[in-house]
Amino acid sequence: GAAGRPGVTRRRLGHAAAAALALLLAAGGAAAQADRAAPSGSARPQNGVPAAAGSGMAPLPVGSQAAPLTLAAAEARLLERNLAVLAARRGVDAARAQRLVASSLPPPVVSAGNTVAQFNETSRGLQGARFLSPTNNFSVGLSVLIERGGKRTLRTRLAEEQIGVAEAQVLDALRTQLFQLRQGFLGALLARANLEVALANRASLDSTETLLRRQVRDGAIPEGDLLRFQASRIVFEADVPNNARAYAAGVAAVAALLDADPAAFQPGAGTPAALGLGRGRGVLSPVAFDLRVRFDAPPPPLGLGREELGAAVASRADVVAATRQAAAAAANRALAEAARSRDVTLDTSWGRTRLQQDLPNAQVNANNTFGLGVSIPIFTGRIVEGNVGVAGAQQSQAELAARQALLGARAEFAAAWAAWEQARALLALYTGGALARAEEAYRSTEQAYAAGGRSLIDVLDALRTLNQTRLAANQARYAALLALAALEQATGVSGIAPRL
Repeated sequence: GAAGRPGVTRRRLGHAAAAALALLLAAGGAAAQADRAAPSGSARPQNGVPAAAGSGMAPLPVGSQAAPLTLAAAEARLLERNLAVLAARRGVDAARAQRLVASSLPPPVVSAGNTVAQFNETSRGLQGARFLSPTNNFSVGLSVLIERGGKRTLRTRLAEEQIGVAEAQVLDALRTQLFQLRQGFLGALLARANLEVALANRASLDSTETLLRRQVRDGAIPEGDLLRFQASRIVFEADVPNNARAYAAGVAAVAALLDADPAAFQPGAGTPAALGLGRGRGVLSPVAFDLRVRFDAPPPPLGLGREELGAAVASRADVVAATRQAAAAAANRALAEAARSRDVTLDTSWGRTRLQQDLPNAQVNANNTFGLGVSIPIFTGRIVEGNVGVAGAQQSQAELAARQALLGARAEFAAAWAAWEQARALLALYTGGALARAEEAYRSTEQAYAAGGRSLIDVLDALRTLNQTRLAANQARYAALLALAALEQATGVSGIAPRL
């Protein structure tokens, strides 16, 4: 029948291939397109791989212990458990304890002693040696250092400046750790979204290959079409393990920032049985968390202009810390200059002894002595001036470092603002029609193939272009969200980064 009628065979081939390749229209992230027509929050299964209502929301076989984690929950956990932030907080505690030391007066020194033996010396030698009771012969002394030049006040001021530095360093640690968390989280979300695309591609390609095999067996299409299809689908297969590896690495980085064990996952997750795939096709690695948020949501509006954000850079935590460090260096120099006023040490003593006393015409029971002494260091000029010179040089270094910190922060802001503008424009390009045009190009190519005007290779090329466009759209979303996070990190203004 059909073999003897080329026209009929051609039409049958065209309709059969069109039906088979219609499944490929959903490949490369087909879930997003199919579910736009579904109710919000619904999910449509596709060949055993569930398709989520939005990119980044599809449940993956990662194990029951991998609880879903949102970015907001991760940020809250970071505030409580991030090791770098906790270490910075301990620095504030140490600085406050140091203030107690700096604001204290120099402690007085008490001394006590006694005479335990007596040896009388005469021209004939030592005579009358005896040992005495310590309670009958003792001495007590008190030494007090009197500071001059306001050193205690200056020490206290320096300690308070150091507290301010430590507090700013806590905020800076929080700023940098939050950005690292957001960067790792968004990178993992990008890998997850691309993994959903790759798994949907694989499911669609499996279904299409099954249909083409049936068509070859029925004689509806030549075997060459099936072989070309099998050879062309290899480029899609590598996307699954690559994105699975990137997702696992991203989750591990996020877990480490949250003081969680990156290797704490349920054994067996990611195996072929868990994925419902054949032997050798289990590529999803187990993870500690499952980062599940909507990745395809549009980024929030910025709300602030470039001039406002640029002015806020001077209040960024690391710039404030550098400025406070310069103020602390100035206080340290003032303390060094105060050493030009020499301190005085006042010594007092009292001694009592019941040793025999050689006093004529007197019966003495005990002898009491009182002493008063004053000591002042001398020849300290070179040492003091040297310390002043060191403190002055350190102050200049701190002031230059503060200036450099401000310029570096403004450079980061300029780069972050440029990245945001470019990312926003690129995202608008894809959301404004590039993705829709790629889908339309694929559909027209598929229809031309059904009519006999294109080959199967042309359809697969169009599918590859569509897949690359969808992946590029994911990359554009990631770049826009990361640019907002980088803009918050560069300016220190909270509320700019996306809340996912």
